[in-house]
Amino acid sequence: MSRRVEFFAGTVSNTPEIDEARIFDTTLRDGEQSPRTSFSYGDKREIAAVLDEMGTHVIEAGFPVNSDAEFEAVRDIAEHTSGTTCGLARVVEGDVEAALDSGVEMVHVFVSTSDVQLQDSMHATREDAVERAVASVERVKEAGVECMFSPMDATRTEESFLIEIIEAVSAAGTDWINIPDTCGVGTPSTFADVVRTVLDHTDASVDVHAHDDFGLASANALSGFEAGATQAQVSVNGIGERAGNAAYEEVVMALESLYNYDTGIDTTRITELSRLVADRSDMPVPDNKPVVGANAFAHESGIHAAGVIENSDTFEPGVMTPEMVGATRELVLGKHTGQHSVRERLTEQGYDPTDDEVREVTRRVKDRGAEKERITVAVLERFADDIGIKKRESEVRT
Repeated sequence: MSRRVEFFAGTVSNTPEIDEARIFDTTLRDGEQSPRTSFSYGDKREIAAVLDEMGTHVIEAGFPVNSDAEFEAVRDIAEHTSGTTCGLARVVEGDVEAALDSGVEMVHVFVSTSDVQLQDSMHATREDAVERAVASVERVKEAGVECMFSPMDATRTEESFLIEIIEAVSAAGTDWINIPDTCGVGTPSTFADVVRTVLDHTDASVDVHAHDDFGLASANALSGFEAGATQAQVSVNGIGERAGNAAYEEVVMALESLYNYDTGIDTTRITELSRLVADRSDMPVPDNKPVVGANAFAHESGIHAAGVIENSDTFEPGVMTPEMVGATRELVLGKHTGQHSVRERLTEQGYDPTDDEVREVTRRVKDRGAEKERITVAVLERFADDIGIKKRESEVRT
């Protein structure tokens, strides 16, 4: 199946081009930091395997120093995945050594850089932060491992200090600079400005990490790409600290469908992946969740359903189909249902209704839906049988 769908011309037809876009998945690390969420050893292995099979570029498997069980899980994932596995570490010697010992191909070291976090969380000075950041980067590079450095809370950090610490770790040899919008305060335009500023002061590749406190995480990740970042950190279903992270499925499908960028990821397994993570994290996916929610490709309104029956592009994006993400389209029966949808569903069940019969079934469906009752196929068939709608001869013979 072709993964490219022609984009319809319109007022948003001139989407900016993106030269490179890699996906760094942090479901098993930041995603697991969702309140009241914990992945077992087996959960981590299972989720990592699917992410790897799909072609995810980097999997942040966890925080190796956190516990013996976490260390073993990270080591196991590093051994059994073909892509890059990453381990997180504070700018603390024990953290860095644990990450290196776990066998990951990338170590992600971080330190707070905003004054509020330095003073009231780390109880450290700016000078301490720079010194420890440089030492940690140098240790990772000395070990021959790829290094990513994060100035935590970058979007609330004074620009002059952000530049200072980025230049220092760049001189120490870090491969990546991650720009975290730790408290989700960036907007697409302001976050893009931060990315450009960082790019002006480093030769390292730039990665972005957006939080969703104002519902802007995925938009900020994409604005990061537009501004020149080459990688974004995401989590499946957008799970993570507080309101969560940029959502894997949203960022990947926006890149594929809106920017026409081939990520190399097998998008047909996105729905499968989403359901796996929802089950293992015990965090249900809202019905209206983009891409993977139950309503993402569902239609009830008469006008919308009629249009979709004629041509699905009428009331769906067109450039993203349910087949592209391993989902199916659904025509939902309820208060807003029209005759086109009712006829379609009756025909699917083998009935051959007249126009009058379709109108009568539609009336009953609307009445039942107005009472907030679910209209299942069984209920629809009962309406049809009560009215006496005949089945097609082929169905009767069967």
